[in-house]
Amino acid sequence: MTSRSSSYEERSASLVICMLSTCLVLIGCGVRMEEGPSSQVQPGRYDQGTAENNSLAMPEYIRRITPFPTVDQSGQVYEHPFLGGFNMPRPQLLDIDGDEDYDLFVQDVSGSVIFFENRPGEKPQFLWRTDRYQDLEVGEWYRFVDLDLDGDHDLLAEQPFSYVRYYRNEGTPQEPRFVEVADSLKDVDGKPLFSDRQNIPNAADIDCDSQVDLLIGRLSGRVTRYERINSGTLGPPQFQHVTDFFEDIEIIAQMGSLHGANTMALGDVDNDGDEDLFWGDYFEPGILFIENTGTCQSPSLGGEPISFPSSEPLNTSGYNAPTLGDVDGDGDQDLLVGALGGAFNPNTTTADNLYYLEQSSPGLFTAQTSRFVSMIDVGSESIPVIIDLDGDRDLDILIGNKIEQGDPQNGKIYRLINEGTPGSPRFQMSGEFDVGSGYHLLPAFADLDGDGDLDAVLGTWEDELRFYENRANDGSIQLTLVDSAITTLTRGRNATPTLGDLDSDGDADMVVGESSGTLNFYENTGTSSQPEFTLISDEYLGLDVGRRSLPVLHDFDGDGDLDLIVGSESEGIRLLLNEGTRSVPKFTDLGPLPLEHFGFAAPAFGDIDGDGDDDLLLGGSGGGLWFYENQRR
Repeated sequence: MTSRSSSYEERSASLVICMLSTCLVLIGCGVRMEEGPSSQVQPGRYDQGTAENNSLAMPEYIRRITPFPTVDQSGQVYEHPFLGGFNMPRPQLLDIDGDEDYDLFVQDVSGSVIFFENRPGEKPQFLWRTDRYQDLEVGEWYRFVDLDLDGDHDLLAEQPFSYVRYYRNEGTPQEPRFVEVADSLKDVDGKPLFSDRQNIPNAADIDCDSQVDLLIGRLSGRVTRYERINSGTLGPPQFQHVTDFFEDIEIIAQMGSLHGANTMALGDVDNDGDEDLFWGDYFEPGILFIENTGTCQSPSLGGEPISFPSSEPLNTSGYNAPTLGDVDGDGDQDLLVGALGGAFNPNTTTADNLYYLEQSSPGLFTAQTSRFVSMIDVGSESIPVIIDLDGDRDLDILIGNKIEQGDPQNGKIYRLINEGTPGSPRFQMSGEFDVGSGYHLLPAFADLDGDGDLDAVLGTWEDELRFYENRANDGSIQLTLVDSAITTLTRGRNATPTLGDLDSDGDADMVVGESSGTLNFYENTGTSSQPEFTLISDEYLGLDVGRRSLPVLHDFDGDGDLDLIVGSESEGIRLLLNEGTRSVPKFTDLGPLPLEHFGFAAPAFGDIDGDGDDDLLLGGSGGGLWFYENQRR
């Protein structure tokens, strides 16, 4: 066979994070040393129970998904504006809470699953509840399925590396509770079942014999079938190997004879009482459909796979993960498809990657959106900057990305403008902040020419940093390129600058992160009207965060001097507290902030909600933003 958000979710589901006060408190036990080319910072430590002894204004953060109204460029409200973005969404629709509608699960990163509850109304809403559903470890894939046929959903997931973990639902259809029964399912001979971790299998009673069948796609394009032989027992299920060539299916993708990583979904899409098959493949730009032309008791999937929908086939970057369910509550099966990114340039689907195809009439599927979950998403590796762009005395947000999905030759910086007030913000996407071409664009702002407004040093994927003067006269920021290489890194790329007066001499110095994970310190040895950055150290403080250091100079503890907060690619966000003075800083490394794990963490600080304290905004690998409200009073 061949084939060419609401107050409920914010308050009850948000993770409260207490930093350095109440829960985690800084105590002075770090060894402090002077800064300089050969100096290093020594680690301090966190401890509990001494908040009353801490007189500094340490922040306490709580994550908010919908902290204030935020709309896209057309004025449509983002339902989950600060959810963080998707890059590789693996969706599944099912009724997890027994209320007779389909809820939504999405896995975008390894190990955890996001849960959205369906709250029906005139228009069904899928409301975010948690990023880590029941704290389940799911490896690279997950699949809810009633494996023991007791009327509720159990869970299969990847056990590293490439085995099948089994969680049994020991709760009820209304209140599920998942308990791990087996870290690796086995066949009757005791051999662990193997499923390539990049493939997403599926399970169903394909032949209506009251025994669940497990179907595993292979890199050969064929399908292995196992059948459970001990249904009704409480112990680990056992499976009998049936065939490695189920229904003679052999998927050959559009790019010729290539087979690749694949996903699979089963469902009765044509409502004829048997299970049809959808297939996504790394080398296939859409999804393939194989109709079951048999019966429930005698399935037949021997027909030719066709691109789906036949009237207007889906076309993405490839490696698509489909799931069936009644999205709109009209009684028929719709389709959600996550574009994981295959052989057709994954950079083109870093933001448009969760497709909703509505079944508007029997057999007729129409694409409604490529961003089914409504949120800020600029692609991948978002980096925020908080600043007043338009001179109206409230804070706006810039968001840089790695690469623009519609322009693979460049990245972009997006403008999120506060059209409300400082105390009652309302943000709207408002086009591009133009700083020219390049990847990984990140500006740092300070008055570098002494004229009272904010100029910028721009980091890019290259090793050169650009200098822009602000030549606006209305309080806004309008940048003009003055120097395409005001300084050049001695090594590495991905320059990420931050500006601040570290020596209290009246001009802005510069710390620059880069790809290797170290820091570069440049002292401003120029004048108040003509900056000149002199390299002091390219291994500043001896700090190394692994890869992709993203520093921010900010008074974290409210004591009047600049502290250093450093994001990274995989090591979280490090806090280096300045325990010196404004002119002679001494940094103590307190290790990572106690935030959720990020694959890519880019911090920014500012009083976004106008309540008198600085909030925390994070960019991440998903291309969106995470907002943490500062609760310290």
